Amino acid sequence: MSPNSIQSNSIQNPRVTWEGCSVLLDINDGDRLVFARLTAGSTVKIGKKNFSLRPLIGCPFGSSFQIENRTEGLCLCRFVPSTEEGNNDQEKGGCQIMDECRDNRAIVDNNEAQTLTSEDIDEMRRQGVKGDEIIEALIANSATYEKKTAFSQEKYRIKKQKKYAPRVLLRRPSARSICEAYFKKYPHRIGFLRVDALSLLLSLANVTANSDILLVDMVGGLLTGAVAERLGAGTGYVCNTYLGSSPYPVDMVRTFNFDNEICQRIVRAPLRTSEKPDACNAELNGQTSSISMEEMSLPSNHEAADSETTVSPQSKMGKTPKAGEKASEEAIKSWKENGFSSLIIAAPDADAWSLAKDLLPLLSYSAPFAIYHQYLQPLATCMHNLQQGKMAIGLQISEPWLREYQVLPSRTHPLMQMSAFGGYILSGTKICSSSESRF
Repeated sequence: MSPNSIQSNSIQNPRVTWEGCSVLLDINDGDRLVFARLTAGSTVKIGKKNFSLRPLIGCPFGSSFQIENRTEGLCLCRFVPSTEEGNNDQEKGGCQIMDECRDNRAIVDNNEAQTLTSEDIDEMRRQGVKGDEIIEALIANSATYEKKTAFSQEKYRIKKQKKYAPRVLLRRPSARSICEAYFKKYPHRIGFLRVDALSLLLSLANVTANSDILLVDMVGGLLTGAVAERLGAGTGYVCNTYLGSSPYPVDMVRTFNFDNEICQRIVRAPLRTSEKPDACNAELNGQTSSISMEEMSLPSNHEAADSETTVSPQSKMGKTPKAGEKASEEAIKSWKENGFSSLIIAAPDADAWSLAKDLLPLLSYSAPFAIYHQYLQPLATCMHNLQQGKMAIGLQISEPWLREYQVLPSRTHPLMQMSAFGGYILSGTKICSSSESRF
């Protein structure tokens, strides 16, 4: 069987990983989020050691892995958490909450409560003792564990589990998981676009199947991938346009594990504004725009994966298809005659009004549009100019709000650390202007 057929058969089952696919590794319940590409030689660094990702190939998304000491040394091994034990722990915890009479006032942190030394732990590891057994030994040799409250005991156990028995959750890269991972670690790379703002952006732009979406994506390709994910396979087009000669990088698209059918629907089109005899005329009504499709390859100088994940140069058969192929003549003709069905702009480093006045003429009449920006003033200026030019109706600026809660028995409260805001979105509907010439 050829490598191409192996890959195609693996892609037919999106619930299971295959060699060459991108995954999101959730280490120790969200302490670290790492992007990786599964190959035979790829590794991930956990603590001070590198672990091979070969055991993750062929496993379903959502699987959990734990570091265990085998004959070949420490490695990632798949395990299934016991749901019955978790339910029993919750029931026991609820009973302890009602009858809790202990507190931590008499406990003094002088580093003398633990009788098990680091040399003893190293010796247990050399003998092949599992991480869970080391945790139980630490609890048994702690002089203050029984004096702690149930909450403190749970925190102590979780802390030791993360150190001596780290766990890895295999997550599927999607628009939500990728946005959450980048917003937590590198928010500036996605223009501080939060996941609720991204979902509201797609909703206000009416991104549905069989739609032709015009994009200005300056957030690393997150918006392009999210739109293509919602369109699905074989429906609609995602036209990522840009001003100037060089396109904006959209490397995050490769993280979505799109197949060839979806990648063929992602195209790039440079926007060239036609020159006018009167160079001083800056009125929108006199401008005409034309688009042309050029085949562009994804730049390789930006890596979407985490820097702590290494991939060997072997196993090239697992490469994901690149987005940005040349659009067909039928699609170009259709856009020239009918225009795009919606417009989405996420350009934190560009002027919102300059982009809107150049791109709105390319939309069909009554087409919705949505513009995201981290700050309010650029969108307020754009909204005022659109009202003055009578180019759109239903203009409104929305500010999404999201609050994450911790839900535990007698400990339900908002998270202590969260983002204050998720940016602003200007939305509206384009209308026909009597003096406008779209093409």
